Parts: sequence; structure tokens; C-alpha cells
Amino acid sequence: MLPVSESPPYSKPKAPDILDRKQSYFTALKPYLSFHHRRTWFFLGIILLQLLLLLSAPSLPFSLSAGPASNPRPSPAVHNLTDNNPTAKEQVSNGGISSNRQINQECPNGKIYVYDLPAIFNAEIVKNCDNLNPWSSRCDALSNWGFGKRATAISRIVPKNVSGAWFWTDQFSLELIYHNRILNYRCRTLEPESAAAFYIPFYTGLAIERSLFTKNSTAEERDRHCKMMLNWVSDQPFFKKSHGWDHFITAGRISWDFRRSKDGEWGSSCIYMPKMRNITRLLIEKNPWDYFDVGVPYPTGFHPSSVADVRIWQDFVRSRQRRILFCFAGATRGFIKNDFRGILLNQCYSEPGSCRVVDCGGSKCANGSSSILETFLDSDFCLQPRGDSFTRRSIFDCMIAGSIPVFFWHRTAYFQYEWFLPGEPGSYSVFIDRNEVKNGTLIKGVLEKISKDKVKRMREKVIEYIPKIIYSNSNQGLEGIKDAFDVAVEGVLSRNKEQEGGYKWK
Repeated sequence: MLPVSESPPYSKPKAPDILDRKQSYFTALKPYLSFHHRRTWFFLGIILLQLLLLLSAPSLPFSLSAGPASNPRPSPAVHNLTDNNPTAKEQVSNGGISSNRQINQECPNGKIYVYDLPAIFNAEIVKNCDNLNPWSSRCDALSNWGFGKRATAISRIVPKNVSGAWFWTDQFSLELIYHNRILNYRCRTLEPESAAAFYIPFYTGLAIERSLFTKNSTAEERDRHCKMMLNWVSDQPFFKKSHGWDHFITAGRISWDFRRSKDGEWGSSCIYMPKMRNITRLLIEKNPWDYFDVGVPYPTGFHPSSVADVRIWQDFVRSRQRRILFCFAGATRGFIKNDFRGILLNQCYSEPGSCRVVDCGGSKCANGSSSILETFLDSDFCLQPRGDSFTRRSIFDCMIAGSIPVFFWHRTAYFQYEWFLPGEPGSYSVFIDRNEVKNGTLIKGVLEKISKDKVKRMREKVIEYIPKIIYSNSNQGLEGIKDAFDVAVEGVLSRNKEQEGGYKWK
């Protein structure tokens, strides 16, 4: 956004009774202000001595500012996202410094201070990308600061002048994307005393990835990094001052991966640790009943570097000729009894002229594919059942392509991404109760009843909100447009400001 000019400063008029009191004080002191009075010379001597001390202060051998303990060292800025696509290992070891954007622009809700965490909590995790996953290397997925490799295979589908904005982005790369952007954020401050919020650049999801999928991992292993991080950050003076209430973190996995209540259960117990209680968590799926969980969009493959890229893409999906009524990209979950996805697939396969299926069995659809994008671009509607959890990245892949999502659970989007999606669900999506579908309601019949004019209006609303659900390929964001990062971070700052002085856990 262009900076808004501030109103000129003004002085509050002095009340008459205050002026009267000041006049009476002057009258009482008048006898002592004569140059013939000894006390006058005494006062003048003290004033002259204070002036001499102030003038010589810069050359004094000590500092009046707080010591190192109250002013943690700021994090260095990281490479620009467009720097020749550095690999995951290179980007954390080169130690390059990029120029930070000036932070003197208007920041009405305050500024953010970024902690300089020990490397074990972020850089070393990515440096170990070959071993993060028990099955394969994660280095390609985490390269280019979480954007991954460029998606050259998509170039035949998208306009040539925005083909460079497409990447094979991993859906769990949120932590890298936010860390890089926030180091160059216009409202970042290097002085913690002036901060309204404090960002903890801990790669929460990546830290537990290997232990999540290693059969014999212990609860202690899954909790280790989070415990260490909380011990470190809770020892910082600004955390102690607020009990962590003005601190926030990103977690590139769903909330339930960090809510283990018993040692033998799935995931980490990070969110349940007492020192985490007041810290705001930006997650790809939140617990709707936890105030400190905030749902943010999954990273998708579209990362425009300019406003022009966004406008070109919006015009492209708006004018796209769509030949299919609805589609479904996914696969059945064989381990789930009465899997709802199986019902959707059966309906879709039974209407080949109206519905198209993209079979995502195995890992064929991991982090997107050209067939998924092409199918969404060709369809008026895309079916969005819950994934392995209540949400799925496909929601955002679908909307970026200008397709209208069809939901079957309120928790898939309506209770998750309030900051990023329209307030009126019916303006951009269709909701069909899953129980009605189980009882025989045909999805084709419901969608065919929606008029072409309404479909056009709904699509326009989806297209309008595309900027809010993407992460731009620009360290400074997009001039005049708020992307998902801007919305999330401004939302945290705004909430901190609104709740300042309010109730906080101790």
C-alpha cells in the first residue's frame, strides 16, 4: 500500500485553571528570581552544570542504553527470492545480506522485531534437508526459500508473460516463506524497544517432520526442538515482560500435529507446553476454538513478483472458457471406513460429460501438477472435501485457477481462513451438506440449478480474492496489493493493538 500521510501534530489547548495556577506559582517565586538574591545564583550554577554535562554526554566512556541482555542481536536479512534459485543448503550457509526496505513508512499498528535464534532452530534444520524425511530428500522442495524449483512444465498452460511466476512449491514450506519475507518487511524494526510484536523464526513443522514419520520415534524426540526454543525465547527480556503475549510464530503444518496429549499419540505436544500458551501461531490449519491459532493459506505454486503479474493472471482466469461443470482432484482414503471421497469419485465418474477426475493416488499430485491446474482452469466448480485433516491445499489451487469451491464441511474453510476469504460464504463458494450427499443428493443436480449470472458473480469474487491467498515473489510484497503474508502479519499487529492491556494468560 502507498503510505498514508500523517496528520500534522497539534498541541492540546491548556485549560484556564492550569494557566491560573502557573501564574500564581510565578508570583510566589518572583522574590527569589532577583539577581540580588543568593538563591538565584545558586540555581543558575546548577543549570549551567547540567548544560555542561549534557553537552559532553556523547564523549562519556559509558552508555546510558540498556545492556546486551535487553537488546538481542537482530537477525541478518536473507537472500532475495529471485537470486538464481539457491538450493536449500546454499540459502542457509551463504550468510548473504540483502538490503532491507526502509522501515520509516507508516506502520499504524506498530513494528515487528525478529529474534536471532540459534541456527539449530532454523538454518541447521534446512541444511539437513537430505535427512528431514525418512523416504526422500527435501532439498528441492525447500530450495529458493520455500518456493521450490520453477514449474517449467506449466508454461504450456499459462500465459507466457507469467510462466516465471509458477513453482513446484511444497505445501509445508510456510516457515521458510514467512521468515524470508519478514526480514525485509517494511514494518520490521531492529530495535526491540520499539516493537509491537516479536517474531520467532523457529521452523516448527520442519523440526518434527522426520520424527513424525519415523516409526519408533519417542515423544521426547518430537518435543525436543520446541522445548529448547521455548527455553531460549522465554529467557529474553521482552518475552518476560509480556509473558509471550505479543510474540508470534509460523508452523507449516496443521495444528493437530502439535497437540499430542499423551506420549504414545501422534505428533508433538508443542502447543500444550506452558510457555507456548500466549504465543500466536500462524498455521495452515488451526484449531477453531483456540484464540492463539490463526489459519493462513497453504502455499501454492503461484508467486507473482509484480502487480502486473497478478492482473495478467486475473484477466486470464476471468476470460477462460470453461467446458466442464465440476471436477475433483484427489484419491480415496482406503484406510477410512465409508470414505466420503469414494462417494464423490463415484458421482464424478458416472457423469463423464459434466465432471472430470484427476486421480491423485500415490504421490502423483504432490505439490500440484499441470493436470490439476488445467482441470481447475477448465471447470466452473471444484469439489473440496476434507483432506487427511479438515483442510487441504487444493482449496487454494482451485481458487487461484478461478474455479468455485464446493465444500461439505464448514471447518474446511469457513471456520479457518476468516482473514483471507470473503465474509459471506455464499458469495464465492457452494456448500452441500455431506450427509445429504451420502443419502443420495446428486452434486450435478445442485450445481446445474445455479444460474449462469450467479456463477459469473461468484467467479468474480474468487478472482477478486486471489491476491489474499498467494505469497508473492518479492521481498517487499506487491505495491498497492496485500498478499497472504501482508494480511497475516497485519492481522497479528492489529490484534495485538486491539487487545493491548486486555486479559492475557499468565
